[in-house]
Amino acid sequence: MSLYVRRRIVNAVGLALSIFATAFGLFWLGWLLWTLVAQGLPWIDLSVFSQPTPPPGDVGGLSNAIIGSLLLTGSGIVIGAPIGVLAATYLSEFGRKTHLASVVRFVNDILLSAPSIVIGVFIYELIVLRTGHFSGWAGGMALALIVIPIVVRTTEDMLCLVPVSLREAAAALGAPRWRVIFAVVYRASRAGILTGMLLAVARISGETAPLLFTALNNQFWSLDMGGALANLPVVIFQFAMSPYEDWQHLAWAGALLITAGILALNIIARVLGRARK
Repeated sequence: MSLYVRRRIVNAVGLALSIFATAFGLFWLGWLLWTLVAQGLPWIDLSVFSQPTPPPGDVGGLSNAIIGSLLLTGSGIVIGAPIGVLAATYLSEFGRKTHLASVVRFVNDILLSAPSIVIGVFIYELIVLRTGHFSGWAGGMALALIVIPIVVRTTEDMLCLVPVSLREAAAALGAPRWRVIFAVVYRASRAGILTGMLLAVARISGETAPLLFTALNNQFWSLDMGGALANLPVVIFQFAMSPYEDWQHLAWAGALLITAGILALNIIARVLGRARK
């Protein structure tokens, strides 16, 4: 067998295995989405968005859990995103080749791959045990620790893509270093930075483990971040595990809402990323 024929066979086998692996993954993804739509869509109505979580056997919805999830996600982004952007700015603009930057990147990679339940236990020890109660702020801090490494990685990559000539041109015109960063570097990479933030939102929107140790849950309407706060991931977890059929229906509806929201955020992030390129 000639070398050319052998390479063609190896290429055909590799291509066939790649296509099979892709189709295998898409099959399970499609099955998952179809199951969520089939099980959750019939139970989504106006009451899901207008009524709080009910006791067993009563009529209710997920409004308090939806609002609580928005508050927790928003607080996580508000706390974590600025820290991530500033850290990435240091890594890209000031200490790119320093030893401290290497240490920061190493720690950031560890946080990026750390299990979310470990972060939840850490915040539980740091805040919940010291305050003596669960709180929305503790949940926001746990989500912020998940946001920071994602924003750091994506923002640093985007800032490094900005040509050095743009920085040099702005500096040659007499602009100070901070003005170069804000007016040139950030402006050139704002779509990529926003994409990283959207990906972070999509990541933390469905996190359950850290919220079980921090925000826990609340059956009633509450906007108080200082106490236990209802949220969709924990409500889905509790309702799906319950023996009550009406709670299980609400769990399917909540799972569909979270999946649809995360899918929409990922699509928006992809569109912005494509526009950046």
